[in-house]
Amino acid sequence: MSAIENKSSRSALIVGAIGVVFGDIGTSPLYALKETFAGHHPMGVDAANIMGVLSLIFWTIMALVTLKYVAIIMRADNHGEGGSLALLARVTELTKNSRATWFVTMLGIFAAALFYGDSMITPAISVLSAVEGLEVVAPQFKAYVLPITVVVLSGLFWIQSKGTAVMGRLFGPVMCLWFVVLAVTGVISILRAPQVLLALNPTYAVEFLISDPWRSFLALGAIVLSVTGGEALYTDMGHFGKYPIRLAWFTFVLPALVLNYYGQGALLLSDPGAIQNPFYRLAPDWALMPMVALATLATVIASQAVISGAFSVARQAVQLGYLPRMKIVHTSSMEAGQIYVPFTNLTLYIAVMALVLGFRSSSNLAAAYGIAVTGTMMIDTVLVAFVAVLAWRWSPWLALPLLGALLLLDVAFFSANVIKLLQGGWFPVVVALASFTTLTTWRRGRNLLFREMGNLTMPLDQFIRSIETAGLKQVSSTAVYLTSRFEGAPSALLHNIKHNEVLHARNVLATVLTAEVPFVAELDRIEIKDLGHSFYRVFVRYGFMEQPDLPKALEACAERGLVFDMEKTSFFLSREVVVPKLAPPMMMWRELFFILMLRNAQSATDFFRIPTNRVVELGTLVEI
Repeated sequence: MSAIENKSSRSALIVGAIGVVFGDIGTSPLYALKETFAGHHPMGVDAANIMGVLSLIFWTIMALVTLKYVAIIMRADNHGEGGSLALLARVTELTKNSRATWFVTMLGIFAAALFYGDSMITPAISVLSAVEGLEVVAPQFKAYVLPITVVVLSGLFWIQSKGTAVMGRLFGPVMCLWFVVLAVTGVISILRAPQVLLALNPTYAVEFLISDPWRSFLALGAIVLSVTGGEALYTDMGHFGKYPIRLAWFTFVLPALVLNYYGQGALLLSDPGAIQNPFYRLAPDWALMPMVALATLATVIASQAVISGAFSVARQAVQLGYLPRMKIVHTSSMEAGQIYVPFTNLTLYIAVMALVLGFRSSSNLAAAYGIAVTGTMMIDTVLVAFVAVLAWRWSPWLALPLLGALLLLDVAFFSANVIKLLQGGWFPVVVALASFTTLTTWRRGRNLLFREMGNLTMPLDQFIRSIETAGLKQVSSTAVYLTSRFEGAPSALLHNIKHNEVLHARNVLATVLTAEVPFVAELDRIEIKDLGHSFYRVFVRYGFMEQPDLPKALEACAERGLVFDMEKTSFFLSREVVVPKLAPPMMMWRELFFILMLRNAQSATDFFRIPTNRVVELGTLVEI
């Protein structure tokens, strides 16, 4: 690749990162400063408070986003991929067979559960806060805010099934324009009150904190809104790489955000009454309607990024065994990451509509925002500490003080948001607990099911010896038996011999495995073992970001001497019918919940892309 092509490709990645990665944190100026002064815990809009809050916002961004995520956590990638489940997979590998395994697994699962709460609130508060700019244009437009918000969000969720590739090409340029507007409006306001830049001095933050500890503690619950979306820098790292994200952050996004926050502060120094909506008050009257349109488009982009992230987390959870198989639609033949998960999309849409119609304003929603974000940030700090000590080999004398200080910051912001539970903060907590229960119930039930299935089988070598003397009729085709177990004869094989009394010319026991890496190289995907007597075992490995395609994988076995003719190959699957025991190992309600999920899981035929006319399903009754 030439230097010019390389530079062009890098520029495209940077613009793409600006469009996808920074949408959430980039739209925070719409509401963060306003909620700090005029939210559920209002305070006086005077010079001391303005300078103190601005200083806290700047140093919070520097500590929690720049230092923690950009400088430290982005180093903890899992083969280039980021996010809570990718980090969990890496830490689980590092702590395998140790006492810490259960602890980090529960933390990682809860971080993923918190993400779902965040992914529901972000579209609601972002789009609602943007459309509320109409009230600044003319007070009579207030009646149209909710209907317009509902229409915009409904259109956003409807378009998910169509694919977002076309809209995605607009993300980068639109968000670049958005950040330019943030910077320009901020600079114009700062020029009228340049003394506001003194708030870059951290002493203003310290003085604000110690002047009234309780008031400043309450303010932290709103100040944290300025860093919501900071975790996306790590979550979306796999799409763009570390370098483009870091370069975009330091040279473009961070300066634009700081200039806009300080521009809003400069405006409040001269006009405290502008606190009702300082973001839109930065714009001249003639630019208000274009600003509302641009802000709405920017918040739609931010919401799209969060929704896409929810689809990605759902797919990872399915692959890692924390959710049942579900329908996953690939909306692009060019981009593997362009997926649509109908169930997740419907769930998010219902929740977002309930939030918009239930809370009715961005100020009310701000009380619900923050707990999920700060909880995720807190867990990320704990998990990355394991990576720092076990993988990077940092000295505990370096890792513990540095990450401990960051954890204290996380705890402070999390605590400031916990007190908002009754004001709306209960919503993300309820969502997170429900998600956590779903993830852990499926994982636990699945393990119990595998254990019981193992008790119903017989050793494979014993089975092979037994059929040698059984005098079974042999047919010339190939049989593929899907099994999740490494040993023992699959129940579908036992049932086929029992009921049909025939043996195929070739019998392949296929096991699909999910590796704790995002993608598996083609050379490492397939492993074949010749068990003798026309029996073979085939292991097919996929990364947790990949979609299985079993027929395609089996066709690739030809390169290793095992040739499949799909027209003469039958796939035998076992469909487990689960019933609870009188004294189940899980609580009865969790047992019934697991059975419900199992019955509604996508069929293995569809999930593994097996031709339906080549499938034979055999039922097995299992008590757990």
